[in-house]
Amino acid sequence: MRSGVRPASEHRGDVVTTPGDAEYRAGQRADLLRFATGARHPLGFGWLDGAGRLDETHPVELWITCRMTHIAALGALADERPANGGPDRGALLALAEHGVAALTGPLADAQNGGWFAAVGEDGPELTSKQSYGHAFVVLAASSAAAARVAGADDLLAQALQVSLDHFWDERVGLSAEEWDAAWTTRDTYNGINANMHTVEAYLAAGDVSGDRSWHERARRISERVVAWSRANDWRVPEHFDAEWRPMLQFNRDEPAHPFRPYGATVGHGLEWARLLVALDASLGANAQPGLVDSAVALADRAVADGWAADGAAGFVYTTDWEGRPVVHERMHWVIAEALGTASVLARATGDPRWSERYDLWWDYADRCVVDHAGGSWRHELDRTNAPAASVWPGKPDVYHAYQAALVPDLPIAPSFATALAAGSAPWQGAGPGVTA
Repeated sequence: MRSGVRPASEHRGDVVTTPGDAEYRAGQRADLLRFATGARHPLGFGWLDGAGRLDETHPVELWITCRMTHIAALGALADERPANGGPDRGALLALAEHGVAALTGPLADAQNGGWFAAVGEDGPELTSKQSYGHAFVVLAASSAAAARVAGADDLLAQALQVSLDHFWDERVGLSAEEWDAAWTTRDTYNGINANMHTVEAYLAAGDVSGDRSWHERARRISERVVAWSRANDWRVPEHFDAEWRPMLQFNRDEPAHPFRPYGATVGHGLEWARLLVALDASLGANAQPGLVDSAVALADRAVADGWAADGAAGFVYTTDWEGRPVVHERMHWVIAEALGTASVLARATGDPRWSERYDLWWDYADRCVVDHAGGSWRHELDRTNAPAASVWPGKPDVYHAYQAALVPDLPIAPSFATALAAGSAPWQGAGPGVTA
């Protein structure tokens, strides 16, 4: 997908790579998997600091354990070690098995069902049942099941039943946000972030299980989000009250919240765009008209509002509802989602500007975000693109970065684990992915 002026290349052994090309992406995947192995903790997967060491000041969190399990399963399915020197398939399967064991052991609530949000050596530290984390249980179990990890099929069935029983609201076609430990009191807050990851998880679960009802639920969520965003100049409303009325001023006094920031979250516009294209490809002839057009509108709005909005390269974290930057820090997950979205939109639309943006954004990521010396990606930069840690200290997550380096090598649908299990990547011999 390279176009325009080519940036400086880098050497990986005897191979010269250009940011974003196939060899570069393979190297990124290997480096990220190596870094992720340090997250293994007796209770699941822990928070990594900037050097890749476990940060014991953080408990073992459900969402991190699930994301690491998901990535380990994808790495095992990809089985790339002969090409790039990353952890071998056996080591990655062992990590995925460890994740499944944590999700059926320390993180599981044996009394009430579902999963604790965080656990420590003395037991649960955060007992709330959060839709965000439970969506990632579904995703992790789906990927582990595709990789044939022992116990993953049962975990997936359990996770889907919990999602259906407690989070899925058939009346509105959306996922509730949070319950107390015993499932007796539902939080009055509702959020779109958890619904976004529920769409991702339901698409993956539907692909792995063959049950198309999960795709249909993903469609219903997406229709609501598209309608709200269209009415809001394609800026995604993030926060809602108990009756699903938008709360556009929510958290105005805490604008840099890592999960519930005030205003429009630029990265979510990009992430929703990628998911809408995936939904369109997944549903095929049954897709509602206009999904790809909506994806383009969301992505164009995010780029117009967020990219170099304050004069420096990079995406700002949030804007107000007029598109003015609020939090100027650059988060690694935003550029990662931008890369994945550019890849799928280039293929879905044939519009060359998405290929051009893909090249531009990989060049930026390579210069500013990828930590070539320390490993993984710097999770936060300030408005001058210097390393920062006001919102995201350390490097706890390889999920966004690994997927950004994987998206161009796989078809738009099915989801990652199913595609890899089918041998769809170029190095597996049958890949239709976009190579640079």
